Amino acid sequence: MSLDADAIIDRRRLRRKLAIWRVVAFVVVAVALVGALAVLTGVGGPSKRTDHIARIPIEGLIVEDRDRTKMLEAIARSDRVKGVIIAINSPGGSTTGGESLYEELRKLAEKKPVVATIGTLGASAGYMTAVAADHIVARHNSLTGSIGVYIQYGNIKGLLDDLGVEFDVVRSGPLKAEPNLFRRTPEAARQNLQSVIDDSYGWFVDVVAERRELDRERVRALANGGIYSGLRARENGLVDELGGEEVAIAWLERERSVAKGLPVLSWKPASNIEGVPFASRLAAAIGFGLAKGVSDSLTSAKNLIPAGVSLDGLVSVWHASDAANENVMRGGRQ
Repeated sequence: MSLDADAIIDRRRLRRKLAIWRVVAFVVVAVALVGALAVLTGVGGPSKRTDHIARIPIEGLIVEDRDRTKMLEAIARSDRVKGVIIAINSPGGSTTGGESLYEELRKLAEKKPVVATIGTLGASAGYMTAVAADHIVARHNSLTGSIGVYIQYGNIKGLLDDLGVEFDVVRSGPLKAEPNLFRRTPEAARQNLQSVIDDSYGWFVDVVAERRELDRERVRALANGGIYSGLRARENGLVDELGGEEVAIAWLERERSVAKGLPVLSWKPASNIEGVPFASRLAAAIGFGLAKGVSDSLTSAKNLIPAGVSLDGLVSVWHASDAANENVMRGGRQ
């Protein structure tokens, strides 16, 4: 009987211990869930539901982006956004992508005060983005400018000749399917491309001249495709001040009467990565890292694709490795 009594006591003690551990586990999970929800919703910190300055990062290659357009429209509608900082770190991108972003930002500037900051790089379509702002701030050693447009294409006719391979084509006109990989580019085709580039280049120059209040011929002299340090860009009238985000905030407070001390919150457009289901994002916030792993993998894969492959049509992008390439067709004096 004593053995049975001892066994019963041990079982009760074990049950009490299990109950305690279950309560502890429940509390830990509850705290983790609350913390994750706080991270995802911004509870406990600055929130987009309170007055703030919106920071819009423009990074990497610039292309047309519907999600970004929707985000900019939402910022324009928000009564809580008192000012906007366009944080640029981009070599440029497609010409139409830069034009689209420029027009979207000008619409936003009609509703909110907008200032641009240029970090390491804000060239070509990146600089086109900057001039959409009412004030431009760059670091002393930022790289900016590279005002111009180009289109590039390959030619493997020499290789095909060595292999004894010949291609032919039937087309509706002499400029159809020109240029192409399989034959030397006719002069008429080059002139056709040059006229398109000249039109785009002229538009770019006009935008810079208007937004920076510079003489058009002065802008054409600066728009030779070269880049400028932030210091030289300021001397040439391409940027307004030297510094970082703190200088941009001071300008908003001083020149646009934005209240002092407002938090600066980043806005990012919806994307496939950010569109991971809520449960997965919640798991990532707790510590499983699913969403971050997906994001890192996609980013790494994207970085393996050369810029020239991922962009079609006219390009306004700065490549350090292409700066001396004499075989790249460029617009204007670029």
